[in-house]
Amino acid sequence: MNKEKIIKAGKTAKEVREWIKPQIKKGIPLLEIAEKIESKIIELGGKLAFPTNLSINEIAAHYTPSHDDETLTYGLLKIDFGVHVDGWIADIAFSIDLENSEENKKLIEASEKALENAIKISKKGTPLNELGKTIQETIESCGFSPVINLSGHSMEEYDLHSGITVPNVDDDRGIKMEKGLYAIEPFATSGSGKVHDGKPSGIYMLINEKNVRSPIAREVLKFIEEEYQTLPFCSRWIVKKFGTRGLFGLKQLEDNGNLHQFAQLVESGKEKVSQAEHTIFVDEDKVIVTTREN
Repeated sequence: MNKEKIIKAGKTAKEVREWIKPQIKKGIPLLEIAEKIESKIIELGGKLAFPTNLSINEIAAHYTPSHDDETLTYGLLKIDFGVHVDGWIADIAFSIDLENSEENKKLIEASEKALENAIKISKKGTPLNELGKTIQETIESCGFSPVINLSGHSMEEYDLHSGITVPNVDDDRGIKMEKGLYAIEPFATSGSGKVHDGKPSGIYMLINEKNVRSPIAREVLKFIEEEYQTLPFCSRWIVKKFGTRGLFGLKQLEDNGNLHQFAQLVESGKEKVSQAEHTIFVDEDKVIVTTREN
């Protein structure tokens, strides 16, 4: 693992969070916020690890604006974005209440407290279900439910979800935290604590490089391979590069089995969800919160 690049990605993510947070007000286009975040990441020398997620109320994750999105901010907004430096990722998220709502504020406090308590017990050798137990107990003590089928994750170079789950409940599996890079991301909800697949998100990932017949699809595929490799990307970025004809290429690649499109994740009872997230680097003898401490 490249510690220097991991630290740099985290520092960039922290700077972008601090820069964008005061600019987010009710009634601003989601598209404007996403573009600002992504432009700032590039301005600071980072690259985009995945499309900026701007998920409102019961949408827990995987809402990114399309190229022609006209949705305005409101409600309980989750802002989740990622930075990478040569494939080494920093994943960060926070929630904002845009309604001056007591329930929204308490939900945000629940996920933030759960994140802090989980970070406090993180170190090499800590069972991951202990993190889940801490997250669950913290959120429940605030009067809410953790989202049980969303979780944090380990990360490797150019691999956002590299196989190890950081649960948001005690899953009893006893897998221990090893040296490495992890995103811890509690989700708190006033609902039952489960999400299901909603509408298509416009967020994609390359899963197969097999040949495709259409010239525009081949052109788009080559660009995806070179620019994003195995990291998620979105239709908005493809339109930026190819214009709207790029959308035909995407559709053909999806139909051909080259791409997986993620669904929006919606709380099953349509209840509100908050999210908080930091990236930690677990070293032999210490833990660095890369998105906070530098």
